[in-house]
Amino acid sequence: MDLIQTARDIIKSHIGPQPSWPPGQLSLALQGGGSFGAFTWGVLDRLVEEREIRLDTISGASAGAVNAVLLAAGLAEGGREVAKEKLEHFWKRMSEAAAFISLANATQISSIAPSGLAMLTRALAPFQFNPFDLNPLRKALAAEVDFDRLREKSPVHLMIAATRISDGKLRIFRNDDISLEAVLASACLPQVHHAVEIEGELYWDGGYVANPPLVRLVHESETSNILVVQITPTKIEHAPTTSGEIAKRVDQITFNSSLNSEFDVLDLAAEVAPSPKIRNLKIDRIAADELVENLADKSAADLDWPFLLRLRDSGRLASENWLHKQPAD
Repeated sequence: MDLIQTARDIIKSHIGPQPSWPPGQLSLALQGGGSFGAFTWGVLDRLVEEREIRLDTISGASAGAVNAVLLAAGLAEGGREVAKEKLEHFWKRMSEAAAFISLANATQISSIAPSGLAMLTRALAPFQFNPFDLNPLRKALAAEVDFDRLREKSPVHLMIAATRISDGKLRIFRNDDISLEAVLASACLPQVHHAVEIEGELYWDGGYVANPPLVRLVHESETSNILVVQITPTKIEHAPTTSGEIAKRVDQITFNSSLNSEFDVLDLAAEVAPSPKIRNLKIDRIAADELVENLADKSAADLDWPFLLRLRDSGRLASENWLHKQPAD
């Protein structure tokens, strides 16, 4: 037994102490993906219950940006419980608004099937399909987020992505310039909403160029522990055949491509010129389609409350599993 214990001591002296788990400091990269963002709501809802974890930096695009801002606003206004409340209130507001809009439009579009409606929004510009730029997201965010307080007192570093239309490049809004318009820009789907103007520039959804920003998050984060929450489905069970299925799959590939590219950049940096930060980097990933059955077949525009709750509960479960995994996994 003494020889075995001696051998164990020798091994420990060479490999060093095992890292504590969960990490005491964590940065988050939150992907966008419409109503699938309710999965991220669940992940965050569970994470903030771990008082030993301090959140450092959060990057996000589209629904990821919305969740990031709601979380930070709650932490700034009243702490973890307020953050949980704001996330729930927001998603409830969006579900109720969607139900109201659907009811109001029912008599006008009752003859159009959901697939036909999707084709209609693609055929018409938002100035035709949505001439008054009706956007329940604006009202829901304004009700939940005090942006003046958020800019002054956010306890986390925020990185909100938007796509600049003029040159197609990434614009990241950080704490000092976070605003309602910045978040709306990050979540502006050009098929549905008018472009968002900020300081003379027009912006679309950030998911087109950084979904979410990852390389810059690594650069600006104070911790080497990064958790990516990916909500856009990566795999499908069968090849798409209908026009609706093809369009949906194209969107999924598009909104995952920038994240895949950023992972490739980090892999290359680790191989070619690993800086101390890259060498110590620990990136984990939580993927919604690994817990939500047939997510790729669902609509990211579905804001039905039972569906959102299902996503939230799956996100909480994913977060719970991550918190209790072994550090070496």
